[in-house]
Amino acid sequence: MKKGKKRIWIFLLTCLLVLILVCIVFLIQKKEESKEETPSNPVVEEKPKEEPKAKKMSIVMVGDALIHGAVYADASLGNGTYDFSKMFTSIEPIISKYDLRYYNQESIIGGGEPKHYPRLNSPKEIGEDLVSIGFNLVSLANNHSLDQNEAGILYSNDFWKTQENVITAGTYSSFEERNELPVYSQNGITYAFLAYTTKTNGLNVPSGKEYLLNVYDEKQVKSDIEAVKAKGAEVIIVSMHWGDEYTHVPTAEEKEIALYLSSLGVNLIIGSHPHVIQPIAYVGDTLVIYSLGNFISAQKVLGLEKIIGLLVGVEIVVEPDSTVHFENLSSELLYTYYNSKNRDFKVIPFSELTDDILKNHSEIEEEYLEILDREV
Repeated sequence: MKKGKKRIWIFLLTCLLVLILVCIVFLIQKKEESKEETPSNPVVEEKPKEEPKAKKMSIVMVGDALIHGAVYADASLGNGTYDFSKMFTSIEPIISKYDLRYYNQESIIGGGEPKHYPRLNSPKEIGEDLVSIGFNLVSLANNHSLDQNEAGILYSNDFWKTQENVITAGTYSSFEERNELPVYSQNGITYAFLAYTTKTNGLNVPSGKEYLLNVYDEKQVKSDIEAVKAKGAEVIIVSMHWGDEYTHVPTAEEKEIALYLSSLGVNLIIGSHPHVIQPIAYVGDTLVIYSLGNFISAQKVLGLEKIIGLLVGVEIVVEPDSTVHFENLSSELLYTYYNSKNRDFKVIPFSELTDDILKNHSEIEEEYLEILDREV
């Protein structure tokens, strides 16, 4: 090969090598720049956190299911069975929109033949029929709980255990059962339901069997409330059978107990025993319904006020910080109708009454609703 051509080839190869080196250096630099521009920990956009929301559950409450002889006679089918359902057809659609639906079983379902005043005993069908229309929260602690002695309470407890999705409180079959103090859940809210009576009609709980009936005692109540709080109850509901019969004015005892329960952190107190309605008020942050009156009874002979009861509905709200308050408090009067032959018993909301059923019902409604707002 001639020297001239050889030099040209050397020059071209050298240029090619230089070009390759330049390309390699350029690629390396771009790669390094790319590394610098790309973070080692890529930033991930965080979704905004949802603020905690308040929790709500609703409760509707009616008073005493006081099944006198005239009431169960009207429900009798003549073959030892009973049907009370026709007496409550106006109530079912009202209570169906609530989560918790409360009443007080004033006359014990104690087994055996039904009995009239003074030692009451009710057919099991009254419990079955009220559960079938939606009631699921039942107080068993009242002045008639001992009417059929220990055997009656044990029968009652066994009966209520057969009713699905129904919560009861106030009577028990053992100390172990009484001290369970369960905490329930509704709409994400944990709650406890407790029931006590200050009255026993002079009948004494057998010694050593105090579990049979929750007779009100400050120390026991305090212990119970502390126990359900320790189990995580956010809301505490207490049914209180208290006060004096046939008065629209809460007694000093009622007010004293309400103040004490409020100091312990009870949120809602549901009162019964007076058989007539009493005011609704707040004691601190505690909503107190002093008396719902009778839900159903045959006490017309004792006066109109004994057959006018109260239905109260309210939403219980638990805020994210665990504070509890109430919304949409509403009330409606209920009238127990029955004819001059003590037949055709029916519980009717005042909103469905006519003067044919109760003369001057509008004026009567105004008069009785004023009782709810009276200063306590």
